Amino acid sequence: MYDYLIVGSGLYGSVFAHEATKRNKKCLVIDKRSHFGGNVYCENLSGINVHKYGAHIFHTNDKEIWNYVNQFAEFNNYINSPVSLSNGKLYNLPFNMNTFYQLWGVTTPQEVKEIINKQIKEFGVDKPKNLEEQALSLVGKDVYEVLIKEYTEKQWGRKATELPSFIIKRLPVRYTYNNNYFNDKYQGIPIGGYNKIIEGLLEGVEVKLGVDFFENKEDLEKLASKVVFTGKIDEYFDYNLGELEYRSLRFEHMPLEVDNFQGNAVVNYNNAEFDFTRIIEHKHFEFGTQKNTIITREYPEKWDKRKEAYYPINDSKNSKLYGEYKKLAEQKNNVIFGGRLAEYRYYDMHQVIGAALAKTKKEFSQ
Repeated sequence: MYDYLIVGSGLYGSVFAHEATKRNKKCLVIDKRSHFGGNVYCENLSGINVHKYGAHIFHTNDKEIWNYVNQFAEFNNYINSPVSLSNGKLYNLPFNMNTFYQLWGVTTPQEVKEIINKQIKEFGVDKPKNLEEQALSLVGKDVYEVLIKEYTEKQWGRKATELPSFIIKRLPVRYTYNNNYFNDKYQGIPIGGYNKIIEGLLEGVEVKLGVDFFENKEDLEKLASKVVFTGKIDEYFDYNLGELEYRSLRFEHMPLEVDNFQGNAVVNYNNAEFDFTRIIEHKHFEFGTQKNTIITREYPEKWDKRKEAYYPINDSKNSKLYGEYKKLAEQKNNVIFGGRLAEYRYYDMHQVIGAALAKTKKEFSQ
């Protein structure tokens, strides 16, 4: 009945469906959730577009990707400038001259370099064996203890000394007074929310929501010549080789009868006394002037199969297991595995769009 059955209506699945439909292929997109869009889905509450599954800020240096998404939505000029609350004091992120002034009261790049280099020499190591040693070797003790240690331990649910060093291969340090979190040339939030992009991608495509692929896998796969699978790769193979590990998140959305709760879209809560890692105030993504506001507290959680898988734990054990699943996937000529969960890697939005476009070019050039 269909050329492609696409499992998952997030960015990867929606881009693939759009490109296949442009080439006169018949697609069916299914999603177990009651809405399309995967984790970029926005729920409009009281006139505010709430990022239901955490903050999504579009940024890229790739002009082709930027032009691609602008087909479906106009973007505003939002610049991500988060702040971090640590021990009752606010610090700018990423680490820049404002941050260092807040830490040490210094005003010149030379003073900052001298302090950081001195601390690296005193506390760093040549061959870091864990995240703590890596951070101390990159930015010294003060930045690590004030702005990295407790936040990271909350995020991953482990002590920094038990986390692998590769999690922070580098830490961006800027010697300018620039609070723009990203260096990318193109940035912003789609006006009206990310649903505008997904709606544009899926225009003319048959979509069925509330359909769990695994409840009727055999019959569903028979509907199409090929399957595009964007779910967890180990689940596709019924966990035959073992379970890959993830970190999960829980979101607590709260409407408030005030017009401005925190004055910024993103505020990190560094200290362990707070169970959550950050508070998002959604109206600031679109410069909202509503009389009310909606905030979201974001809580990292240990993952199990009942929860949403957000962050792959790409340590050596899981990477090895994924490699074995990838070998099984390569033997499935009628299944395309793509996206964050199927490829067991963290993707930014522009990266997952780029990966889907690359896959469609390869698929339709054959």
